[in-house]
Amino acid sequence: MRTLTEQLAQYVAYHRDALRRHSNDHARVCRAVEPPCIHAHRVPIAISPAWALFAASTLYYLVPDVSLGLMMVVVSVLCVACGQWLAAQSMLTWLVSGIGLFVVGWAFQFVGHVAYEHRKPTFVDDVIGLLIGPLSVSAEMLFGLGWRPALREAIEARVGPTRINADRAATHH
Repeated sequence: MRTLTEQLAQYVAYHRDALRRHSNDHARVCRAVEPPCIHAHRVPIAISPAWALFAASTLYYLVPDVSLGLMMVVVSVLCVACGQWLAAQSMLTWLVSGIGLFVVGWAFQFVGHVAYEHRKPTFVDDVIGLLIGPLSVSAEMLFGLGWRPALREAIEARVGPTRINADRAATHH
């Protein structure tokens, strides 16, 4: 299994150019909104496949980094709990909510990649990108709070800084 730095760097490299080119935060908003929307919808059945996916993804997230994995556990529990709550609602409510979340998530995915990044989604080349995407968004938010600067620097050493970090670095030199 590749290291956390290798996986995040590969995923971030797909999105880095767009974040350098665009001075607005639209590309970041697209990346932050689509993963929870896509992953939050669930089909209501007695034994939910969401919990099986939750268990498998939790193990995957915990192996390279326990602290980030634990954060992803919290995010995943919230998404699965929301999905189960929606599944317990009327058929119309869960159907409209599930389809709506799925469509909104994929719309942000499409807009982000077509309008801002001009590049296919990571998962087209590597299906693991579906797992690394939410992990990358979570790590990026934590990096903004000063979490694990060495990891952020290791990723940026491989793929270059974000526009925000590049602008910040330029003003400090």
